[in-house]
Amino acid sequence: MAYMSGTTGSEGANVFLEVLQNDLKNLSIETKKKYPQIREACEEGIVKLRNAAANPQTPIYYIVNQILYPLVQGCETREQKIVKICLGMIQKLITQQAVDQKGARYITDTLWMLMESGTEEVKVLQSVTLLLTTNAVVHGDTLARNLVLCFRLHFTKDSTTINTAGATVRQLVSLVFERVAAEDEHFKESDAGKTEVNLEELKMPSNVAPKGLRPCAGDAYLMFQDLVQLVNADQPYWLVGMTEMTRTFGLELLESVLTNFSSVFFQHPEFSFLLKERVCALVIKLFSPNIKYRSSVPASVQQATPLDKPYFPISMRLLRVVSILIQKYHSLLVTECEIFLSLIVKFLDPDKPPWQRSLALEVLHKMTVLPDLLKSFCECYDLKPHSTNIFQDIVNSLGAYVQSLFVNPQLMGQGTTVGGQVPLAQGQPPSLLAGMPVGPGVSPQPGFFSRGVWLPIVITYSSGQTKSIYLDMLEKGEPPAIPDGYGISVAYACLLEIIRSISICIDGLPPLPPGSEENDNDAPAVEKRAEEEPSEEERQLHAQLINSSWCGLLAALSPLIDASTDESASESVLKAVQTFASLCGALDLQVPRDAFITAICKASLPPHYALTVLNAAHQHQGTASTAGARSQDLAPQYSHHYTSEADFRQQVVAVGTPLPTSSVPIGVQQGPVMLTAKNLQCMRALLSLAHCHGGILGTAWHLVLTTLQHLVWILGLKPATGGSLKAGRTTADSNAVITTAVMADLPVLSQMLSRLFESSQYLDDVALHHLVDALCKLSHEAMELAYSNREPSLFAVAKLLETGLVNLPRVEVLWRPLTNHLLEVCQHPHIRMREWGVEAITYLVRAALQHKHTPPLRDNQRLQTLLLGPLSELSAVPHGDVRQRQLECVLHALHGAGETLSHGWPLVLGIIGAVSDHHGENLIRVAFQCLQLVMTDFLPVMPWRCLPQCMATAAKFGSQTQELNISLTAVGLMWNISDFFYQNQEKLCTSLSGDTNVFPEFPGTPNMPPFDKLWMCLFARLGDLCVDARPAVRKSAGQTLFSTISAHGSLLQPATWQPVLWQVLFPLLDKVRSLSGAASSEKVDTGGNILIHHSRNTAQKQWAETQVLTLSGVARIFNTKCALLLSLGDFPRAWSLLLEFIEHSALNKNNEVSLAALKAFQEVLYVNKQGGGKAEDAVGAVGKAEDSSISEEAGVWSVAWRVWLGIGTESTAPSASPSADDAYVPSQAFLTALIQIFPAVFAHVRADFGPDDLERLCVVLQHMVSVPVQADASMFLLSGTSSAALSDAALSPLQEGVVHCVRLLQEHALGSLAADPASPAAGPAMVTALFRQLLWFSRLACQRDAPPNFVPFGEKMLTLVVSLYEETAEEPAVVEGGVLQRLVEALRVPLSLKYRCPAASTWQLGVTCLLAVLHRGLPLARRPSQRQHYEGMWPALADTLDHFLFPQDPPPNEDVQADEAVDCQVIELVRDEVLPYSPLVPKEFVLRVVVLLNKGSIHSATANSTLASTASHGSGAADSESELKLREEFAKTCFETLLQFSLLDGVEAELVRDTEGGLAGRLAVTALLHRFQDVLCRYVEDERHSGSCPLPRYRLSEISFVLKAVATLVMSLKKAHAHPGKVDRLSWEQLIGLYPHLVNCTTTASAQVSRSLREALLQYRDLLQPPAAGTAPASASNTHSSLTNGV
Repeated sequence: MAYMSGTTGSEGANVFLEVLQNDLKNLSIETKKKYPQIREACEEGIVKLRNAAANPQTPIYYIVNQILYPLVQGCETREQKIVKICLGMIQKLITQQAVDQKGARYITDTLWMLMESGTEEVKVLQSVTLLLTTNAVVHGDTLARNLVLCFRLHFTKDSTTINTAGATVRQLVSLVFERVAAEDEHFKESDAGKTEVNLEELKMPSNVAPKGLRPCAGDAYLMFQDLVQLVNADQPYWLVGMTEMTRTFGLELLESVLTNFSSVFFQHPEFSFLLKERVCALVIKLFSPNIKYRSSVPASVQQATPLDKPYFPISMRLLRVVSILIQKYHSLLVTECEIFLSLIVKFLDPDKPPWQRSLALEVLHKMTVLPDLLKSFCECYDLKPHSTNIFQDIVNSLGAYVQSLFVNPQLMGQGTTVGGQVPLAQGQPPSLLAGMPVGPGVSPQPGFFSRGVWLPIVITYSSGQTKSIYLDMLEKGEPPAIPDGYGISVAYACLLEIIRSISICIDGLPPLPPGSEENDNDAPAVEKRAEEEPSEEERQLHAQLINSSWCGLLAALSPLIDASTDESASESVLKAVQTFASLCGALDLQVPRDAFITAICKASLPPHYALTVLNAAHQHQGTASTAGARSQDLAPQYSHHYTSEADFRQQVVAVGTPLPTSSVPIGVQQGPVMLTAKNLQCMRALLSLAHCHGGILGTAWHLVLTTLQHLVWILGLKPATGGSLKAGRTTADSNAVITTAVMADLPVLSQMLSRLFESSQYLDDVALHHLVDALCKLSHEAMELAYSNREPSLFAVAKLLETGLVNLPRVEVLWRPLTNHLLEVCQHPHIRMREWGVEAITYLVRAALQHKHTPPLRDNQRLQTLLLGPLSELSAVPHGDVRQRQLECVLHALHGAGETLSHGWPLVLGIIGAVSDHHGENLIRVAFQCLQLVMTDFLPVMPWRCLPQCMATAAKFGSQTQELNISLTAVGLMWNISDFFYQNQEKLCTSLSGDTNVFPEFPGTPNMPPFDKLWMCLFARLGDLCVDARPAVRKSAGQTLFSTISAHGSLLQPATWQPVLWQVLFPLLDKVRSLSGAASSEKVDTGGNILIHHSRNTAQKQWAETQVLTLSGVARIFNTKCALLLSLGDFPRAWSLLLEFIEHSALNKNNEVSLAALKAFQEVLYVNKQGGGKAEDAVGAVGKAEDSSISEEAGVWSVAWRVWLGIGTESTAPSASPSADDAYVPSQAFLTALIQIFPAVFAHVRADFGPDDLERLCVVLQHMVSVPVQADASMFLLSGTSSAALSDAALSPLQEGVVHCVRLLQEHALGSLAADPASPAAGPAMVTALFRQLLWFSRLACQRDAPPNFVPFGEKMLTLVVSLYEETAEEPAVVEGGVLQRLVEALRVPLSLKYRCPAASTWQLGVTCLLAVLHRGLPLARRPSQRQHYEGMWPALADTLDHFLFPQDPPPNEDVQADEAVDCQVIELVRDEVLPYSPLVPKEFVLRVVVLLNKGSIHSATANSTLASTASHGSGAADSESELKLREEFAKTCFETLLQFSLLDGVEAELVRDTEGGLAGRLAVTALLHRFQDVLCRYVEDERHSGSCPLPRYRLSEISFVLKAVATLVMSLKKAHAHPGKVDRLSWEQLIGLYPHLVNCTTTASAQVSRSLREALLQYRDLLQPPAAGTAPASASNTHSSLTNGV
């Protein structure tokens, strides 16, 4: 614990005083007996310590100095135990810093006394060390006395003491200088005004420090001065008392001070003076024996003085000191260091001992790792005009030393004889295998082997690091044995470090260490230079560094490359050569640069191979510059050594064929050449150099690339995609051998090659041009060789590609020279050259277009033209393979960068359009893929001036004949163009300005807008394709043309439609018509590969399809654009011409054409409002005639009506020879289409449609319906069924059309009747004619052999005629024309046939129509004023009723009740509409009605009786029941009607008195009574026979009906009896005669029969006695009522 206070009183001080008291007590006890005076002194000290502890603020030094007395006395006893106690207490006092200067002197004297007596020497040294290191109290003479004490102990005989003292001396010497440094730091601020030092005073040494030095510095000055004196064997001035000193120890101390305290020497001139005047003189003096001594001279001749022979310990320490002086004090000792360096260089002389040379090498190694030091050497010596070139001498000496190891091997064997030992034999090479030493007891070791001398590398160093071996042998007294290879190992390291240091000096940064992978970085190292430009002085210095060193370095490194047996050593040397070459290039020192590059190139190629190539490549280079002339003295020796090396072979790893060159005559066969592992290693080094330092190669690029090209050829690397190289050795190379290791390494070499050229992106423009020029030169050489049909090297072309790819950011710099050369290559006759030329161009163009340029490529017209220019120029190359690659490139470029080619489209379209039919299908296909891409993706980015060219190119592909699909797709592309025009109309209209010479002229429209000209170009191109020889192309082009016009025609100006019609559409129709007429009808021969449908198997049929397409397309245009076309002045002419084409086509015998013509006709008749929007048919448009411009052109529509009528008349006219095979029969589809057109025509001509037109129309309609149906038109035959008889769904399309036509005519006729007072005859005539036509159509339903679909058609017409009659029945023309009679007569046909009708629905419909007509017509017929117009109707009606109610054929079993109900409706009609009005009806008709009613009741009964009897013996009860009920209701109705007519009240007397009428009534009653009797008798008999089994239900119903009828008859007769003469007696008798039979029926068991029997019997109550004449029974009325209700 340090004692910090100067007085007592503190806690720490009291503790310390107690410790001292205890120690004094111990000493007192120890000396009590033998040394009482010491005990007494100890006790006094204890008392003083106690007093001091009791009295605070007592000075501590006073107390300590008092207690030192017993301690000094104890040491004087020299007894070990007492001395130890005393020294221990002294050390405690020192440690507690309780000793002042006075005390220190006491202690020093005591220690000196112990030293002289040899007592506790180690303890003494410890105490000295504590005394001096604890604080700075000791200085001056006391310090010197302590130092001398330690020096003297160092030279005692005890080894422990010697070592301890030596360490103490070293520590204390350093301590003295450390005090100086601390003192300087303390007084740093006060040193600014320091006065100059008088050096003259310092030249006289003395024991007094210079006046200008502070105490610590003075002590150090005096000490350092005496150390130099001692080493120089002189007496010291300050260290008085020194008795002995060794020179080695002194040199070590000097070295220590110089090493650790250089700041002191630089800060104090006094110390600098000592260094310059004393130390350097000492060193030079001590160097003398080493310089004079020669190991090659016999020892007897050498001077015998001890100093004249080099002494290893002295020499070694001297060199250590020199090394420090040079490294740390060069700036102070410029001249002295020049001497030192010259001396060290001489140490390398071959005649010096090996240990001396090794020591000098180690010193040089220490200096070479210091770049600033080497820079200072060059600056201070080599740059001075009259100075020694020290730096150059150093480098040259190293080079000479390296060469001497191989050139003069005998010197290596002279070792130093030590102690009679045999000198060590050096330089004996071991046995070698593949360049590596092997054999018994020999391990593989890296080294150098040359001229039979093997020198292993025995030591390696880290970059920038030194590791001395012999300079650090401080314990050695004799020269050590130097192993083989140590010298070469250190020299090799020195050479590498020199280059490293030079690199740091020039570049400012240390290069990468040799072991690192510099190639892992893409950016070259040459870019790592300091940012600031060097000054002129610095440039001169840098150039001098190179000029002073390059020859020596090359002389040393070249043989080392060749002699190296280890890959790592070779790599380090090669890295150094690369670095140096890059430095030369950076300073534009071409001669040294090319020399170093040549060294690598020669080392890369086989020895004998290299000379030819490199000499040829190097002829253009000049000689050494003047600046480097003085450093060339080693060049001849180097050259001789290097070229004569032939006694050592590396491991061969590849054997290949040499690349032919122009220097080798044609036809001369060159033998195989061998590559060693070192060749490949040098190749990697060459690649690394070019990669990292390509910017400085300049003209040396040709040398580098030539070498690489030859190596690549030998290794068999071939170009691959993108310019990289891949292993591509062919089996034809019979001499080629590549080991597995090299095969695995080839991808790495290829990658390094690629990265070399990738690094060109970091070169400046000038350097890049050097590279490109070198590659072009190589390529020209290869092309010249290829002309003689030698296999060319593609290296240059491939690498031009790689270079271009990585330099796209500055593409304008190299594009022209690079692509111009590649275009030459593309025209080379050798296919491999040509292939790679076009590969390079296309790859470059693709990459350049995809590159992100600044400014963007999209906005740079000049750059686009520049990039696409070479691609466009390939169109002039005649070779097909080149054109193929050109087009593939265009396709790829469009995919990748098409949107940026705003200005390059003319070139692109020119390339695409340059392909024609003779180029073949493959080229056309690729070109078309390009065009497809342009059309689909890039029209928006294309300038408008390119659009006509674009359309022309598409049309060209449409017309090519190599590939049909391409033509079709090209047509589709033209549709894409039209869409583009439409979607970008505003943009195009804005941009279409200025020069319009790109458009063709269109006659007749001089001022056509440019936008319309675009469309006309498109229409014209499509029109040309519409008449192509191939049907598929025609079809596609036609569809596209018309779709385009329809979809986008509204964009055209109205005036432009005239050229559209007269220059595009009508010429197209005319061409198609003429070509169709000339087409062959022979079957098309497809060669059996493709099946063609029969509808397209002739050219004529194929042209028919084209006709259809064009005609329908033009018609559609007329339809959609009618409003626009009407505004043209010549529309009527165009309309007439179009209808002429339609009529001509409609009468074509080809069904497809004719049908299409009708569809076209139909389309043009529909109005498209305002030229756009939804179309409405002509019927709907008629009401809007005032809005439709087309309806105002009456003449236009009269043409349409004439055309329709002409088509209908011509096509449906019956053939003169129906049986002829070639007779033309129009199809149902044609007729349907024709009839469906009529409404549209009629809508526009109805105002002028008169009876004559109707008559002609009816003829056409009748012919249409009568046209036979072809077998292939069965779809038009639909069988009518009862459920759908009146449904339009049962009609064929043709019939539906006729029905619709009739309805239109009916509407028109009715309208004429109501609103045509101007021509009163027209309406009635049309109505009458219409009735005739309808009735004619209705009769078709009853034709026996007519097609099935005539039935629904006839029925439909029947309903139409009825509805028409119901509407017009009261019209005078209808009444006077006897229309009702015609209707009844027409209905008689189906009603008379009834069950024999083709369809049951016909007679059923006939009945319905008859009832409807009669309901409407009979009231009119009963009118007296019109009776004469209906006279013929009554007989016809009677016949009709008779034939219908009593048909000849029996009814079918089904729907019997429904048929019977219909019959009853007819009877009811007669009952309601005829009988009540009999006075207004002809009597003949009334009589026929009564006969019918009578016949109905009798006939039904008779028939039923017959059927019943048949059923009872026939098939069964169920059938018989239905047959019995067949006419039951009908008979009942007839019977009731007859009775009502004959017997009821209210019948007029005239009719009753009529004989025939009365007779009819009596006959009816008699017949009924007979029938009743027969039924009653049979019933009674059958019931009796049936026993308990009941009779069938129908028998019960029959008897019930008869009984009810009897009751009714009785009641009716009783009523009639009130009128005399109405009922005769016979009738009464017959009635009464039934009574017994009624009574017989009372036995029935049926409740139903019983009820009816009861009612009948009740009616007989009044007949039990004859009633009085003229009176009626009272109950008759009631009975009749009940009977009637029960029936």
